[in-house]
Amino acid sequence: MARKRRLTRFALSAVVAGGLATGCASDDKSLTYQTDYSKHQPLKVFGYPSTGSLETVQKAVWRLADGDADALAALAVDDKQADATARNWVKAFGAAAKGDVTADFYDEGSVRQVVVLYFAKSGQIKEIEARVGEDDSWGLTLAEPDPAEAKAKPTWAPPKPGGSGSRTSGAPTGS
Repeated sequence: MARKRRLTRFALSAVVAGGLATGCASDDKSLTYQTDYSKHQPLKVFGYPSTGSLETVQKAVWRLADGDADALAALAVDDKQADATARNWVKAFGAAAKGDVTADFYDEGSVRQVVVLYFAKSGQIKEIEARVGEDDSWGLTLAEPDPAEAKAKPTWAPPKPGGSGSRTSGAPTGS
């Protein structure tokens, strides 16, 4: 009887191991995201991001940290000035994006969201816009081909993250 139990346990463990090996395979998109996530500093967040705006901003910060202007430009909703803007952003914020970055999401994020990035390492502040493009997927507005404009600090943003946070939660207000 003891022998039968061992065989059953062995057979069961082989089935479980085989199922894990084949059933846990991730699709390429998920695996890429997991790999990116494990290689970078976590993004600190204030406000009320949507799933799409949060993922897009997270990817943008990762591309900045990697110094990958081409991959950053690929996040653009309109590619007219995306390449020049992405190069400008990488040059201005790439080194700082390797450290702690906080994203302050403003207003509700159903189709568009203004986000202020705070780079702890350099003290730099950058306003960006995440929005839904014509293909109904989230991306960035990359329309700053002038290097001075690309690295300009927003005049309206609070000096520290979370200072005013998102102005709305996206939830309807009673009247």
